[in-house]
Parts: sequence; C-alpha cells; structure tokens
Amino acid sequence: MGLDDWYFTEDIDDFLARAGDFLCSRPVMHNTPLTTLAKMRAQGAGTHGGEAPVFGRLESGGEVRAVLYRTARGRLTVTTLAPEQADTLVPRLTGLGHRISGVIADQDTATALAEAWRRHRGGAAPVRDWWGRLHRLGTLTPPEPVPAGRGRPVGEQEHEQVMRWCREFAADVGEAVSVTAESWAGTRFAEKRYTFWETPDGTPVSMAGANPLVGGQVRVDPVYTPAGLRGRGYAGAVTVEVSRAALAAGAKEVVLFTNPANATSNALYRRIGYVPVTDFVGYAFSG
Repeated sequence: MGLDDWYFTEDIDDFLARAGDFLCSRPVMHNTPLTTLAKMRAQGAGTHGGEAPVFGRLESGGEVRAVLYRTARGRLTVTTLAPEQADTLVPRLTGLGHRISGVIADQDTATALAEAWRRHRGGAAPVRDWWGRLHRLGTLTPPEPVPAGRGRPVGEQEHEQVMRWCREFAADVGEAVSVTAESWAGTRFAEKRYTFWETPDGTPVSMAGANPLVGGQVRVDPVYTPAGLRGRGYAGAVTVEVSRAALAAGAKEVVLFTNPANATSNALYRRIGYVPVTDFVGYAFSG
C-alpha cells in the first residue's frame, strides 16, 4: 500500500461513518454528495435496475482526502482530485470490475478523469453532457421592487401541480426524466420541500424547491416559472423565500446551481446575494 490508497465498499453506513466528517468539512463544494448520500441512505442503497452502488474514500496519512460514489447506473460522482490522483483512479476502478458510464465533478477533476479515461480505456472521447455553476449565498438581498403577492409552502393537495411544473422544468433544462405519480419517488425532485409565489388573488405563478438540511447546507433546486409568466420578478421573490427559510432552519450555507450559459438567471441570483463558487461538469463515457 502506498502513501495514498482508495478503499471501496457497498456498505453506505460504514462509508459515511468513515467519510462523513470529510464531507461536512466543505458543505458548499460537497453539497451534492451530502444530499444524495443522505437520500440513498434513507431509501436503502439498492440496485434499482443496475449494479449495486459503490462508495470509495481516498486516504493519506490516516485522513480522508477525497470520496466518490458510483450509482446503480454507473454514474460516478467524485470530490476534488489532483490530476495524478484522477489518473490512477481510472485503472483502479476498472481493474476491480466496476462499470463506469460517466462522471460528475468540479470542472478540473471531471476533465482530468475524462482525459484519464480516454488514455486508459480508449474508444470515443468522453462527451460533456452537463454543465452547472455552483453559487453560495452571501448576503440575502430581496429584489426591488418585490412583485405583488407572497410566498407560501406548497400543500399536499397541490402535488399534481408540483409534478407538472417539475416535468416542465426538466424539459426546459434537457433532463431525460419521467415525472409521474408512479416514478416520482425515484426522481431527484421527490425529497424536497416546495414553496409557491402566488399573486394577491392566490394564483401560484412560480415555484422553488429546497433539499433537506444536511451537513449544515441546503441546496435550492429547482426554481421554475412557466414561460408566459417570466420577467416579472417571481423567480427572484420565491428564491428569496426559500433561502430565508433555509437560514431560519439552521443552514450555515445555502447553495444553488445555474446553467452558466443562461445570463438572465445568473444575473438574477447575483442580484439577490448568490456568489459564484466554481463550475461543475458531467461527462458520458464510452468504451
């Protein structure tokens, strides 16, 4: 065993017992692993139509330096790695027989892993299939003017509307996901709490979701306004509502992702106090 070594397991409880403190040490950068792993643990990390999920931690000098998890469908999520660590990880994973269909990580790590995959595995070049800019909340600043109306929690009787808007949101951002009553529990939208912004007559005009508080952070996602109602300040107002609620619930950090190519949404979130941190990307692998 060298100075650095990876340890793999299919036991999520053992993994979190050993790597949980590391994940909580950087709640902004680790917001996706924190929320996803908490959901997997609550639901039971089963195969769900693929191989068993795999969890890994990189240790050096008795300290956890990085972690990864591979979902049942083969997608790898990895915390920050140096290029040489990325280069040695690919043959280590494939040598153990783990099928890898792609990766999501901060831009430098994901790119290093994609390049390492091409070097070690050959075949077609990995294809970037996702790009997101991580923001963290600085000083929450409500938009001016605030549109007429108010924010309110979504009631259980409004679940059909939430599903419809999540379905429309997924179509807008190009997510290949089925959002129906039958598939809802398995989607990334299911575990969130939702807030509507409604006009003075009680009509919902915008929606924001928030992940449960875990590791001191809350991620706002999704934020959606139907196309015909955009440009009136509703998205900013409802985002302020859920952000304020997250802080009131004890969140030390509130984060969200944007599409870097969407100048309108990036400008909106900066106006209400969100500060860019770094870009994350996803690559699909072949070969």
